[in-house]
Amino acid sequence: MIKTVFIFLLMVCSALARAQYNSKVYNLYLDFNEAQSKNENAKAFLKADSILHSLEKLPIKAQTSFYRRLAKLYEDQNQPEKAIIYNEKVLQAVPDFYISHRALGYLYLLPTNNLIEKINQAKNNANEHQKYEAQYFKVLKTALPHLEKAEACDHDDATLDLIKGLYQKLNDKNGLAGLDKRLKLLRANCVDLLTD
Repeated sequence: MIKTVFIFLLMVCSALARAQYNSKVYNLYLDFNEAQSKNENAKAFLKADSILHSLEKLPIKAQTSFYRRLAKLYEDQNQPEKAIIYNEKVLQAVPDFYISHRALGYLYLLPTNNLIEKINQAKNNANEHQKYEAQYFKVLKTALPHLEKAEACDHDDATLDLIKGLYQKLNDKNGLAGLDKRLKLLRANCVDLLTD
């Protein structure tokens, strides 16, 4: 009898939770997903803006999925700063979601060409040269853990070569020597799919 009452209460709570999230915001979320999948970017951004004002009304998993889709939308629109923000939010909720790690690894590396140019232009100014070189190395060190997680979860020769090249640029022989061991450890917990 107690078991039957417990199951009944669980079903009622579940139905109430679904009803709570079957709201205007959830419908906006579904519309956002549809607009994004159809490459209707202006419509998707309008829906996203409305969702962001009431995000707490979405289930936690839907929030995380929304952040990833919004990050992808910003990536596709060449707005890396915003794509970084939303990929980081995804990783706060699902730290082992390697797709956001891959995105962040490459997004963090975007300023490197500009920094290399500044380093080269500052050859005759030691302070400027050192400043830009420090920024460059910081960018590489920020990108590496994300690229390693992505590589551990989904091997890609180009990513692996990039990781090795970054360690060589950093002149980090220990980091390079321990790469295989780190990749094996990182491989243990890979998430490749976000569910609503």
